[in-house]
Amino acid sequence: MEAVDVSAGQRAARLAGGARPAGAGNGEDPAAWLAFDLGVRSSGRNGYGTDDAVRARPETALCHRDGRRRRAALVEAAGDTALLPLVAIRCADWAEPVRETARDLLSAALASDPGTVLRTLTPLVLRLGGREQGRWARDRFEEALRGQPYAVTARLLESGDRATRRLTAGILLDAQALGAVELAGRAAVERDTALAGRWADAAVATMDAADHDEVVAVLLGGRLPFVRSAGVTSLHRTGRGADAASWLTDRSGLVRACARWALRQSGTDPHALYRGLCADPATVTPGAAIGLAECGDKTDADRLTTLARHPDGAVRARALAGLRLLDATRTQFMRALLDDPHPGVVREASLALLPSAGTLPEAWLRERLAPGRARASRIAAFRLLSAQGGTAALRAAVDLLADEDATLRRRGGDQALRCLFPYPDPRLPRHDPEVGELVDRSAALMSNYVRDRVRSHLGLGRSEPSAGG
Repeated sequence: MEAVDVSAGQRAARLAGGARPAGAGNGEDPAAWLAFDLGVRSSGRNGYGTDDAVRARPETALCHRDGRRRRAALVEAAGDTALLPLVAIRCADWAEPVRETARDLLSAALASDPGTVLRTLTPLVLRLGGREQGRWARDRFEEALRGQPYAVTARLLESGDRATRRLTAGILLDAQALGAVELAGRAAVERDTALAGRWADAAVATMDAADHDEVVAVLLGGRLPFVRSAGVTSLHRTGRGADAASWLTDRSGLVRACARWALRQSGTDPHALYRGLCADPATVTPGAAIGLAECGDKTDADRLTTLARHPDGAVRARALAGLRLLDATRTQFMRALLDDPHPGVVREASLALLPSAGTLPEAWLRERLAPGRARASRIAAFRLLSAQGGTAALRAAVDLLADEDATLRRRGGDQALRCLFPYPDPRLPRHDPEVGELVDRSAALMSNYVRDRVRSHLGLGRSEPSAGG
């Protein structure tokens, strides 16, 4: 069943007193209407309104708990376009007389003004489609959409509702209503990854010799990596594989991989090009640094180590990621980078140190976890202390339970529970008073029963009950 903001029911119930709930007047906001319907139906039994008040207004009468009242309200609502969202909801009503009356009204509205009805109600009808009786309206709207001219259907592509855009796109693609250039344009601006992929695939399949250059250019300017990668692979298809060199340094790994493929198909070695792109520190880019590692080998480690000292933090971070990819990291070198001013560098250094986290001094890491340190360094230190496990991980987690940083506070709580529940970390020593103290400091995370159970597993006696436990 679709998710509904139940708390909106109380606000909706105030409609009986004359106050219209915020958002319920917008036919394109399905959640507001669904919450309104639920709220009015719940109002009487929860004490927010009276039966007479609910029946007094057409909006609330359409949501009445009594099916006879709902059906009577539908008869009175005939021709009132402002009530069509509630009529659509009643099309999925469990009571057949209510359902059939509502469906007659919605069918009449669709026949009278299909463009407006489809534009305003499609998001709501799609949400209702998951209900037991909701399929009728969905099928009816899809059938109506397939029969509309392009000018009407295309307006739904601008809807803020993702399901509406996907349905409309599928109808237009089935009808082959768009040319390759327009398909590419849709792909380039679409934020929904799945839908952008459909537009891009259709554009590539549809383009011909007359428009392929324009189509490829539009795809290459796409917002999403999948769209740009479609443009890059199309360079080979159009005989311009060598032009893929311009995309070797793209911020997306998918696009870089497609660029390397296109170059290899045209007889060019991308590895050699990457080495050239990384030769001059003044012009090297982050994409070039990681790209070199993606198609290189350990002979490129020295070059990447040099780039890990580059003045640009983004280049340093990508060079470190490349060293991780080549399994060419050195612990001492990475330790020094935990204090780097660039957060991306600190993150990559901590990830590189994870396999050797157990060899790092706990006190040295705790210095970087202390309040006042850079946030990236604190997160990295906590990541490594957590990887050490045992008392070191629990000690770090408990220290963060009262931290001012909400993210670190949440991570500390999560890690403390992982260390203790459902069974304590086997690396925690038994009969250890410090561990017992740490368990007690974590009391707010668990009930007294769970805390005593944890202490028992650790060979510790029961502690004093905490308030509210």
